[in-house]
Amino acid sequence: MKRIMVIGCCGAGKSTFSKALHRKTQLPLIHLDQHYWKPNWTETDPKSWTKKVNELAQQEEWIIDGNYGGTMSIRLGRADTIIYLDISTIKALYRILKRSFSYLGKTRPDMPPGCPERFSWQFIRYVYYFNKTRKSKIFRLLESQPKSKQIHIINSAKAAQLFLKTLNFD
Repeated sequence: MKRIMVIGCCGAGKSTFSKALHRKTQLPLIHLDQHYWKPNWTETDPKSWTKKVNELAQQEEWIIDGNYGGTMSIRLGRADTIIYLDISTIKALYRILKRSFSYLGKTRPDMPPGCPERFSWQFIRYVYYFNKTRKSKIFRLLESQPKSKQIHIINSAKAAQLFLKTLNFD
């Protein structure tokens, strides 16, 4: 495990899991949100974003946390391990609502400066429909990966803790 992708619905716990994985493995941690968003929630233009993800993925070792479907194939091509955090829509919604109100007006540690947490009905809607509209596409993409790649589907906090506990990087 030298290049690990952590993906899943918003609110699945990707950043939290990735931080724990980083502590365990000491692999460099890359939160895609920190590279994608500019101050005031300005998006990176698609051409620059693709170039940036290519640069990040070319590094020898990493944990990359985030979905960004348009560049997923770049990361999949380089990853040796893919971890999909598969949680229920209800749990994801609960977590993002809790996060939104806990950090409202403040910037979360996994976000870039100038992007304070905000409440957005559009984001709530995106999370609500994620498992219905995106999960099966991601699973098909994972099923098409070479057998040489390790793919782990983790569907609970307890399973995530067990996964981390069983890693032998010490």
